[in-house]
Amino acid sequence: MPRPKTEAAAYLDIYKLITEKTRLERELETLEQRRDRIVQRLEILDTQVETLENSAHQLRNIMSPQPICPLPKPKTVQSNDFKTVILEY
Repeated sequence: MPRPKTEAAAYLDIYKLITEKTRLERELETLEQRRDRIVQRLEILDTQVETLENSAHQLRNIMSPQPICPLPKPKTVQSNDFKTVILEY
C-alpha cells in the first residue's frame, strides 16, 4: 500500500534525492581524481619505457655481437657394425 501523498512525504522524497545527488557528486569527484592519478602514472610509465628502450638500443649498438664462425659439420660414421642386445622380461 503506497504512502499517502502528504507534504511530509514530498519533503522526504526531496531529502532522499538531494542526499543521492550529493553522494553521486562526491563519487564523481573521487573518480575524476583517480582518473587524473592514473593518467599521470601512465605518462610516467611511458617515459620510463622510452628511456629503457633507448638504453637497450644503445647497449645493443655498443656490444654488437661478434661474427659467429659456422660450426664444422660433425663427422658421421658410416658403419654397419651394430651390436645387438636382447632383454627378456
